[in-house]
Amino acid sequence: MENTFRRIFQVIDGNKKQVGDGFDVISPMPGPRIRQLSPYLLIDHTGPMPVAPTEAPLGTPPHPHRGFETVTVVYQGALSHRDTAGHSGTLGPGDVQWMTAGAGLLHEERHEQEFARQGGTLELLQLWVNVPRRDKLAPPRYQNIRAAAIPAVPVAEGQGRVRVVAGSYEHTTGPAETFSPITLLDVHLAAGAATTISLPADYNVGIYVVQGSIMLHGNRPATAKQLVVFGWDSSDVHLTATTDAVLLVLAGQPIEEPLATYGPFVMNTNQELVQAIADFESGGMGTFPEDE
Repeated sequence: MENTFRRIFQVIDGNKKQVGDGFDVISPMPGPRIRQLSPYLLIDHTGPMPVAPTEAPLGTPPHPHRGFETVTVVYQGALSHRDTAGHSGTLGPGDVQWMTAGAGLLHEERHEQEFARQGGTLELLQLWVNVPRRDKLAPPRYQNIRAAAIPAVPVAEGQGRVRVVAGSYEHTTGPAETFSPITLLDVHLAAGAATTISLPADYNVGIYVVQGSIMLHGNRPATAKQLVVFGWDSSDVHLTATTDAVLLVLAGQPIEEPLATYGPFVMNTNQELVQAIADFESGGMGTFPEDE
């Protein structure tokens, strides 16, 4: 059965880490299969984690980025964002934030004020997405995509739905604007539901299991907080939800360019990294008013 579907390269478990003082994270990439998932560079899965009530929201302090995009999908709880390009916003369940760092900015992410005050459960996923060389120094951009603006395609005879965040799926186009061909799908399936997801054969494809467990191609299990990386020998991935499941499908045309990374900067050469560090240290990526 598996020979008719995309080859499964690897099922990857994530590593635990702490981001700032407010995010308990599992991260399955970057890792050994990063080339097979270009343009995606990183997956950070926060939670589900309890948040105790507080008047001082936890999170990450201001930090820089250049040369790529961050994409944040919220499943539970609420998040607040601001950056030195003048963008700010809040995200709740089902919302997606697509931030283009471009030429450079500082941004801060914290638990949203009222959510922090009441406490609750937080769960979200953040991706880092590379952009082509020609767009690395584009002006910063901020897309705050509300849940109601994300179209959903019913699947599995009504036992599931595919939210199309970016790109196209089953003749439905997502609202996110991207610099290269990308399809990002947020898939929700009831236990027992089965579906085949078809994507361009030349796209890199990965599936990250956010919640629950699935069976791929009838014989390969994957469970919550595992990343499945696929090959290019077919357009199709067949999956069955063995419990209620939530999946994020990461697909896109690979960016076949040199990759130079250092912390929060993603460029093409080491010389460009040196310039990014110098620009940040000289204040060229902006400051927040309280720091001036």
